[in-house]
Amino acid sequence: MQEIRDAILSGDRTEQTYAGLTIPESYRAVTVHKDEVDMFEGMATKEKDPRKSLHLDDVPLPELAPGEALVAVMASAINYNTVWTSIFEPVSTFGFLERYGRTSEYAKRHDLPYHVVGSDLAGVVLRTAPGVTKWKPGQEVVAHCLSVELEDADGHNDTMLDPQQRIWGFETNFGGLAELAIVKSNQLMPKPAHLSWEEAASPGLVNSTAYRQLISKNGAAMKLGDRVLIWGASGGLGSYATQMALAGGATPICVVSSPEKAQICRDMGAELIIDRSAEGYQFWNEDGTEQNPREWQRLGKKIRELTGGYDVDVVFEHPGRETFGASVYVARKGGTIVTCASTSGYLHEYDNRYLWMNLKRIVSSHFANYREAWEANELINRGLINPTLSKTYSMEEVGQAALDVHRNAHQGKVGVLTLAPQEGLGVTDPDKREALLPQINRFRNA
Repeated sequence: MQEIRDAILSGDRTEQTYAGLTIPESYRAVTVHKDEVDMFEGMATKEKDPRKSLHLDDVPLPELAPGEALVAVMASAINYNTVWTSIFEPVSTFGFLERYGRTSEYAKRHDLPYHVVGSDLAGVVLRTAPGVTKWKPGQEVVAHCLSVELEDADGHNDTMLDPQQRIWGFETNFGGLAELAIVKSNQLMPKPAHLSWEEAASPGLVNSTAYRQLISKNGAAMKLGDRVLIWGASGGLGSYATQMALAGGATPICVVSSPEKAQICRDMGAELIIDRSAEGYQFWNEDGTEQNPREWQRLGKKIRELTGGYDVDVVFEHPGRETFGASVYVARKGGTIVTCASTSGYLHEYDNRYLWMNLKRIVSSHFANYREAWEANELINRGLINPTLSKTYSMEEVGQAALDVHRNAHQGKVGVLTLAPQEGLGVTDPDKREALLPQINRFRNA
């Protein structure tokens, strides 16, 4: 692996150099183990500790299937799907791998007693399989996490509707929290040249998810002048939504949980902030069995105080169970609640009278198709949207990184160095970086 690292750090990106590199038979990867899926049985979700279930193992390198690329991973990142995988909720991911393994000979490679996790990466292409023509060894890339087969007609208008759509590193094996990763060639995108490896790895999943959810015609189709309520507005997903609302001429109303997170939103340019901890909202009773509509009303009143009397056009909803009833209530008449993820619970409850009688709509959103992910990456490349990386861990510390995300003890995105020996490497356009440095550094300095 040292030969590969040295070649990348040398800056040499010629195809001939990479074609001559020796590819190892095994590599280090962050895994969960199939024989440990019951280790947290009977425990409350918040008590489950990813440090106990995430392992750093040496795993064998599988052969490439047609249409795939082998990438040397310089950096990756933690997403909430990593947390879900590590605590085996809502179900063990080994069920995904078993079902995938039954579909074809090549898919059998994914059905293993371990799961290499991770749905982000930045790195360099090492090898490509037959059928790959766009990408060559030596190219610097980032990956988005949509894996599709595209054998069914349903996927050809919107690839997210492909019946065999899967999230790489979550519903497939050989993910990005590793020294090497296997991806389909249509997951690859150019690495922004002004970013370090860890910065480039961090936007992938969340930036693309926010783009589809908020901007795309497949999501809320936000327009100039919209008022957008963004839950967790300084977090891994919400921080990108906040930037997109500002860049798109909308007005974000940022919901956060601390003064520090409120300041991050102000630094991004947002002016309307709700600190939910300071306000003390209690949308549910103590045992979580019944909601309190008076608290919805109090939130709605707070929003109108900030907006000069207006309700919001769009609610960017991802906490799920804890906030969904309030989200439906506070959207304006005819407004949109666009939802994904459900990090606080996926069994939502709301009062349908506020939806039905006020002609509101709930729109579901899930990751992004290749075109949406490409457009979202181009916003990063142009500096219109900037990485929200706040902290970077080593591979040995992935359990702690996942625990931070699990307990919401993070800001922005949490990165992981894989083959990169230190932070700050990988910038190939220093002039562009210098121009964008204040925005890039905002989350690191928070």
